[in-house]
Amino acid sequence: MKSTVDIEKKTIIDIEKLDLYYESFHALKSMDLQIPEKAVTAFIGPSGCGKSTLLRTLNRMNDMIPGTRIEGKVLIGGTDIYGGGIEVESLRKRVGMVFQQPNPFPKSIYDNVAYGPRLHGSPPKAELDELVEQSLRQSALWDEVKDFLKKSALSLSGGQQQRLCIARALAVQPDILLMDEATSALDPVSTQKIEELVQELRDRYTIVMVTHNMHQAARVSNQTVFFLNGVIVESEDTEQLFSNPKDSRTEDYISGRFG
Repeated sequence: MKSTVDIEKKTIIDIEKLDLYYESFHALKSMDLQIPEKAVTAFIGPSGCGKSTLLRTLNRMNDMIPGTRIEGKVLIGGTDIYGGGIEVESLRKRVGMVFQQPNPFPKSIYDNVAYGPRLHGSPPKAELDELVEQSLRQSALWDEVKDFLKKSALSLSGGQQQRLCIARALAVQPDILLMDEATSALDPVSTQKIEELVQELRDRYTIVMVTHNMHQAARVSNQTVFFLNGVIVESEDTEQLFSNPKDSRTEDYISGRFG
């Protein structure tokens, strides 16, 4: 079904009649969805419902899974990212991703953040220093690590490592940040810091997050999308979806009757 959200913000991602197959398994079924720019969109639903699969279509991460076949369109800024002539490396620079488990490289804190800019060019040292500081500030980590930038990233706590991964994604200056259950492996204090960070970043980036935590979706997102069995059941303004869902299946899920 098409999103019925009355969104004032411009649409940056437009998904049209999207079907995805893993070999013969039909994982995503005729999905239509619009995602607004510079806002937070949350994907919720029970395990195996397709929310992470759809998230991975937005930077073509599913390309890495053998036997994957896609029909339909995923338009980002009006360009079909599954059309001809798309450079996947350039797409992933524009559409960054943070995973469920923190995955810093076995390098220094500085080199983790500098990795992307170095990969996409050779910025001067002063420019790179500024970019590293800016990215660490945006991820609310600068004050904690500014005196230890040459220290191994693996020495950081789990919550700090996840914020470092966010800084690493931001360092290439993407338009869109994907977060695949980015707080599910963290303690409550670290989770709160990530949620506060998401709220601070929402005015500068388009954020799409998969979360198993409905309370988190309600706290931080502008739009929530409910998935069930590879289908988008309902897409709505977050407050509207949680207070007055239009579909009985959505109401059953958010009230805890299943899932």
